[in-house]
Amino acid sequence: FICEDSLEGIFTGVYDACASRLGHRNIHLASGEPENYELFSEYIRVTPSAEKTQKVVSTLISRFGRQFYESICQAAMSGEGRSRKKMDKADAIYETILLALACGDGQKVLLSLGEPCVYRVFELCRATNREACQHLQFLRFSELENGVLFAKIHPKNHVLPFLGEHFQDRLPQDHFMIYDETRQLAALHPKGKGFFITGTEDLDWEQLKRLSPQELEYQKLWCKFFDSIAVEARINPKLQNQNLPKRFRRDIVEFADRGDH
Repeated sequence: FICEDSLEGIFTGVYDACASRLGHRNIHLASGEPENYELFSEYIRVTPSAEKTQKVVSTLISRFGRQFYESICQAAMSGEGRSRKKMDKADAIYETILLALACGDGQKVLLSLGEPCVYRVFELCRATNREACQHLQFLRFSELENGVLFAKIHPKNHVLPFLGEHFQDRLPQDHFMIYDETRQLAALHPKGKGFFITGTEDLDWEQLKRLSPQELEYQKLWCKFFDSIAVEARINPKLQNQNLPKRFRRDIVEFADRGDH
């Protein structure tokens, strides 16, 4: 089964695979078109379905709990590309769910790292969680002329839902927007309401470049402070790169205009 590389696509693939009655040993899930097609194999393309996705979500939560469901979601949101050396993430998720269905205990399955599919899910979860935590530390909001707080990110993994949920709790009375330029998606949060994720085709990009006068002043003050507290004799680029990888710097005001990235 060839499914879209998204949460909805993979969960629909899981649903269709289970409903196919082809026998689990005869089924593999692929998140995207395979590089090489195998002889004597039938390839079935999966169309993402919100209804099928919801059925899978309901089953996972009701039978195995919220933690198991969230681990599967984190694995599905990993941006790690397909690799010949590692199990496809869609296939790993499918087999992990099958193990949980057979065992009846989702938490026990997640601890069974000797199983290749479970270990693969663990790797994918770790990558997504690590990057989400990094963005919580490095993300910078800028105040626009209209009062909206705006931040731009370039993540490897689909961490936007985690960031939206976090800042929804931290900034409940602010309008904010987090723009994932890699995936052309944005998390929008109206004041006093919940956040939602949307496409960015209709955004006014010129308006997003117009910062408030207070924001411009604070950016100047912050950069001046950042430079003034630096001790030249203790500058350690290697350690700085370990603590703040260069790929994050294009979106951080302290580095954005310095050519460090």
